[in-house]
Amino acid sequence: MSPNTASSTGKDKLIADEEEVLQAVILADSFNKRFKPLTTHKPRCLLPICNAPLLDWTFESLALAGVQEIFVICRSHAELVKAAIKNSKWSKPGAGLKIVPIVTAKETFTPGDAMRDIYTHGIITSDFVLVTGDLVSNIRIGDVVREHKERRKTDKDAIMTMVVKQSGVNHRTRSKGDSAVFVIDPETSKCLHYEAVTGYPPKKYASIPREILNEHPEVEIRNDLIDCSIDICSVEVPSLFQDNFDYGDVRRDFVHGVLTSDLLMKSIYCYIAKEGYAARVRDTRSYDSISKDILSRWTFPLVPDDNHPGGHSYEHLRGNKYIAKDNSVILSRTCKIGNNTLIGSKSQIADNAQVTASVLGQRCIVGAGSIVRNSYLFDGAVIGPNCVVEHSIIGSGVQIKERTRVERGCLIADGVVVGPQANLAPFSRLSKRREDSDEEDEEFEDAEENCEAEDDDDDEGEDADDEDEVDSELEDVEANQDPEALAKLGPGTNAIIWPLPAVDEDEDIDELEHPDNQRLMRIGDDASDLVLSDPGSVTSSESESESESDDDDERFYGSNPASSTTSLPLSTPSNLVAQADSALISEFQQEVKQSLDRAFAECHSVDNAAVELKTLRMASNVSLRLVREAVIAAIVSRIKIMVGGGIPQRQEIASMITRWGGLIDKIGGVDPVETIDILQEYCASSDRLPLFGQILAALYQDDIVDEDDIRAWHGNPKSQGQNVKPTSLQDSYNKCWVTGAHMIKQFDEQDSDEESEEESDDDGESRDPAVKNPVTKELPSAGANSSEEDEGEESSDEEDEGDTDEDDSE
Repeated sequence: MSPNTASSTGKDKLIADEEEVLQAVILADSFNKRFKPLTTHKPRCLLPICNAPLLDWTFESLALAGVQEIFVICRSHAELVKAAIKNSKWSKPGAGLKIVPIVTAKETFTPGDAMRDIYTHGIITSDFVLVTGDLVSNIRIGDVVREHKERRKTDKDAIMTMVVKQSGVNHRTRSKGDSAVFVIDPETSKCLHYEAVTGYPPKKYASIPREILNEHPEVEIRNDLIDCSIDICSVEVPSLFQDNFDYGDVRRDFVHGVLTSDLLMKSIYCYIAKEGYAARVRDTRSYDSISKDILSRWTFPLVPDDNHPGGHSYEHLRGNKYIAKDNSVILSRTCKIGNNTLIGSKSQIADNAQVTASVLGQRCIVGAGSIVRNSYLFDGAVIGPNCVVEHSIIGSGVQIKERTRVERGCLIADGVVVGPQANLAPFSRLSKRREDSDEEDEEFEDAEENCEAEDDDDDEGEDADDEDEVDSELEDVEANQDPEALAKLGPGTNAIIWPLPAVDEDEDIDELEHPDNQRLMRIGDDASDLVLSDPGSVTSSESESESESDDDDERFYGSNPASSTTSLPLSTPSNLVAQADSALISEFQQEVKQSLDRAFAECHSVDNAAVELKTLRMASNVSLRLVREAVIAAIVSRIKIMVGGGIPQRQEIASMITRWGGLIDKIGGVDPVETIDILQEYCASSDRLPLFGQILAALYQDDIVDEDDIRAWHGNPKSQGQNVKPTSLQDSYNKCWVTGAHMIKQFDEQDSDEESEEESDDDGESRDPAVKNPVTKELPSAGANSSEEDEGEESSDEEDEGDTDEDDSE
């Protein structure tokens, strides 16, 4: 080949690379019924989250990643999806995105069917990004695409790269009902095995093929990864679905099938994202979690006050409160708006109303004396006077009349009227009767008119199919109504009650969709009555830590706002402010706990963790002690209790204090006496009581507290347990105080020895007073009985003398 020919070939290849368009495929259908009846007349991807349709959040995420061409694969309510795309800002000239809706056959019931339809259409020309229509992400997908393409140069069989993110076990966007075990080659990031895990019944073991362990000297078995549902796929992926009609789910069938097949010989890799945010709204619980993450700005730059996908403009106030900027929101002087709250334009909050950790759409009304907590109101929802709505999702145009209570976990579809003085049971699901659905019919007709003219005939057929399915489903629900239950919804109601999920013994149901497992995926349900322990996924020390932290967190962090036992009773206006203040503090404590969980799980630096805690504190305007309590509780609860104690226990404590102890003084103020007081309070009420002395010694060694601080704490009557409530803790307080007395006794003896040494030193040499004589001996157990303590004091006196002599000789 001549030089000119080689040069020409290289130039052509460069031009081809530059002109290659990054394509993405969005699966707009959810293929499940977890949001019913909210999705009876619209697809899940068009439900609003933080006042913008989910599909728009997905468009924003892909645009941020540099995607240029998007194919939206839709089957249910396709005409609404097409209308939404046409009216979206991304369809305007100069938007930089080309969005093409693809309507699949009505026999499309799984993601695998959709992928086979993609193959049939022949729309994929290169590597592409595969996501769902309910994705919220700010991850730089372009970096993953480049890594995938580089890998393809050396491994032609690499057909997919899955984006995952490490998380702690209690991360709020981590699904408890649908997770997975990934077996990964740590050197190449190749996924060697994938096994889906449901939350209930709990799975204790993962089955890993023996040949994987034989062929790979080192593997990582990971159950701490959040599946971001972002895949970089090669062009042959749709054809593999076409060749294997039993592939229904992308993960459980396709990924598992490819990795276990001896015939396909294809490779799948994982990309573990170190930075960024990505989560999918899989269910109502994740809807709640992701909404709170958006309001807490984890999705930056995709936040309500900047780059809002719906094009709205919000003012960001302290405490992550977002108020529409158009001055159309009416807030009473006596209303109270809590942290992590978003209020859409033209909404009204009346006298003494409370709105906390909630999202209100446009034109919403909250009546006088009502409480809306951890709930989501779509456009035009009206809450009457003296109502309570908590941990629920309220559809567009819903009217909840006076003195009605909506318990946790309720889903109320568009246009429903409830009340007055109704009381909805937890996890109720309501929708309108069919004869009251004229407005929805008009909405469908408007959507049809907005679609392209050449698709009118096809749309009418799709509309008819969708309407037939809806009518059939509603007919079944209406045929099984309980008149007594309907009567409790109020005289003016137009609602029907959807039955609770049940299992037919003769029906073969996917364990993922089993009602007990689905409880782990619904808003407001803590599933406390289900046994979810998984000894195979946590160590014994972690299990102990979690069990004890559950008890301690109840006192240190307050009641969990997601708990099913947490509720706000209808009360007099005079008590509402106190209840709301308590709820705000509880919410703040929960946010701090989650921030610390994330910092420990993701190994943040102390400085970064401190900045985040300072931000939370300033946003919520709470006392510094609350933050210090949370930090000390998080550190101490993670100290493993070593069998036998001794040197291994001291090393474990020293390691934890050295790594995280500095955070105590970097959260906005230094108060070592308060630090000891909080440490005593925490240890006295937990099984960390025997570790109090060793932890205090470690804090002393790391200069977090000094001798004067210990003496000042010890001189406080409260340190002896005086006036401590409950009285059952007074004995534990006193044991901590006795341990402190032993340390002070050592300090006194060291000072005495130093004075005598100075007097007897003929050369006039003296020790540097700035150098501490470290407390290295094992302190008496704070959990010992009184007789053991007395014996410990005598023996410690002898040991102290021996230690002092050794130190002097040194």
